[in-house]
Amino acid sequence: MRQSPLVVVANRLPIDDSVAPDGACEWRRSPGGLVSALHPLLRHTPATWVGWAGGTGPAPHLPEVDGVRMHTVPLTAEDLRDHYEGFANATLWPLYHDAVEQPEYHRRWWDAYQRVNQRFAEAAAEVAEPGALVWVQDYHLQLVPGLLRALRPDLRIGFFLHAPFPPPELFMQLPRRVELLRGMLGADLIGFQRPQAAHNFAQLVTKVLGLPATDRRIGVGGRVVRIGAFPVSIDTAEMAALAARPEVADRARRLRRDLGNPEHVILSVDRMDYTKGIEQRLKAYSELLASGDVKVRDTVLIQVAVPSRERVGQYQILRERVEREVGRINGEFGRVGEPAIHYLTQTFDRAELAALYRIADVMAVTPLRDGMNLVAKEYVAARVDDTGALLLSEFAGAATELSQAFLVNPHDLEGLKQELLAALRAAPADVAARMRAMRKHLHRNDIHAWARSYLSALDESGSLLTRLAATD
Repeated sequence: MRQSPLVVVANRLPIDDSVAPDGACEWRRSPGGLVSALHPLLRHTPATWVGWAGGTGPAPHLPEVDGVRMHTVPLTAEDLRDHYEGFANATLWPLYHDAVEQPEYHRRWWDAYQRVNQRFAEAAAEVAEPGALVWVQDYHLQLVPGLLRALRPDLRIGFFLHAPFPPPELFMQLPRRVELLRGMLGADLIGFQRPQAAHNFAQLVTKVLGLPATDRRIGVGGRVVRIGAFPVSIDTAEMAALAARPEVADRARRLRRDLGNPEHVILSVDRMDYTKGIEQRLKAYSELLASGDVKVRDTVLIQVAVPSRERVGQYQILRERVEREVGRINGEFGRVGEPAIHYLTQTFDRAELAALYRIADVMAVTPLRDGMNLVAKEYVAARVDDTGALLLSEFAGAATELSQAFLVNPHDLEGLKQELLAALRAAPADVAARMRAMRKHLHRNDIHAWARSYLSALDESGSLLTRLAATD
């Protein structure tokens, strides 16, 4: 087994679920943007990515992808049910998103979470060379840093949480709160999306574990664990270049024509998830149609809701509710050939998504809670002519950076309606000024800046990043 100086540990491997007939694999865009962030760095060093390949049963052997080794961690059907669908996505996910849905607690889920985290930690320990950097990702693997440190104290371990981290009064509900905190504290550097999340974590380790902590440093025995905010971003230049392609511009024109060349196009692109505020958005839009402030003939709403975690009961119920509401709105306000809402549940390739971004006069990104939300950043990057209005929830991490958006509290239906109307009716000069400011910020703070910022903080000696820079 060859060992690597840089190891990324994530729930999923960054490759397509299907392998081409010639055996080739390709990098797959992940919802958190992690793949595009690390790809330029990983291809310059003998790196290994540890993760699950999808499916159940023995771990398949996968070829290298652009020089990055794939080390597969197997999951059984029981692991998938109790670790991934259970503790990760029915306990931690809702709790970390303000308990929008009630978290569930089952002891067998916790047993599976420990078992799978141990498996990931052992895999990382196996492939990391002495003194390597190991970067563990997200809430599925919060125990891995502590387990890995016990196995390999020589490693430099980082942990990054892509989801929000809840306030103490919510986290304290967890029956296994002590173990989860100690697991994260196995890292040398813990990264969050927002400073408030780091503050919440510092408060908790003091309250629950009695450790001395500030919003930057935590004393753990003879070690110091550093914490901080490292807001994740996108490949801004790549999205801008894609949106500017002639074939994407042509596709955007055809899409708008197919919609009947409406005066306004509103777009929302979400995973089907109860944290995304889809039901509240549909309710607000329905009331604007009923009041006559928005008319079907002039305005079109495109709602993309990609199915997610379809075996989890809460998600099945949500999809049924959303589809029932879309049907009601179209039945009440639509006309023959003119639906009030174009509702799409399929995934789109990058070019088609860029074309949708180009036709959207208003991009409605209104989650009830989100660690970051990269759709908002992708929309801004795609608006290469500085047009388009971004309607953005105050409770998305992106709101801290994209403060020129039309910010809204998605729980306030009246406020949501008024801010949507403000975005629809904004003067072109106001829209352009807002968009220019947001695009300028994204070009300075893109995905590459994020990855280098975190890794440089983790790699205090600078040895690995020096090697990477020398090969750029």
